[in-house]
Amino acid sequence: MHDIQKNLLDNIDNFDFGAMSLRDIASSIGVSHPQKVKHHLNQLEKKGFISIDKGNGIIKRSKPNSTQGSFFSIPVVGSANCGPAKLLTDDNIQSYVKISKDLIKNQEDHFIVRAKGDSMNQASINGSNIESGDLVVINKRFTSPTHGDYVLAVVDEAATLKRFYNKQGKVALVPESSAQYPPIVLSQESIEAVVFNGKIVDVIKEFEF
Repeated sequence: MHDIQKNLLDNIDNFDFGAMSLRDIASSIGVSHPQKVKHHLNQLEKKGFISIDKGNGIIKRSKPNSTQGSFFSIPVVGSANCGPAKLLTDDNIQSYVKISKDLIKNQEDHFIVRAKGDSMNQASINGSNIESGDLVVINKRFTSPTHGDYVLAVVDEAATLKRFYNKQGKVALVPESSAQYPPIVLSQESIEAVVFNGKIVDVIKEFEF
């Protein structure tokens, strides 16, 4: 998330932004150009963090995790590499995705990462593979994987999507791809340094029209 957007969110409960001019908002958060404030307010609204009622001059924080209605809003927290483990996930929430309660139970147990790379393009999660750009739904309660689980793991401070292999004394994070990617082989000692952030439970494919 952009620093100006973070600043706006941090101060939205301290100021009545809806009653202020763009210039006043910019001044209150230390931004020199009012049009930057307008742009980033619009971006926050698109991402679902705030709602803007222009007719009544109201800008307020949205509550995307509300459990009312038929949908959950699941946070997208960053990206995870499907090739070599080089791309870190972000610590901040980038946006939200609305998902029917019929598809996901207990939204507070789940988050989403966007896949980067093609080393999981032959995986099968509920009949779907994982391609670059897909949204991958993670259940964060599963932090102790068993053999065959698809996982989001952090190796050397880098996030990666792989299949967990633990059989006959051999432990690895294994790609499933049409290309040739080596597995990440783990010793019993090094596995303790791997952080398992959860189990892959679903894939939301990019939509093409």
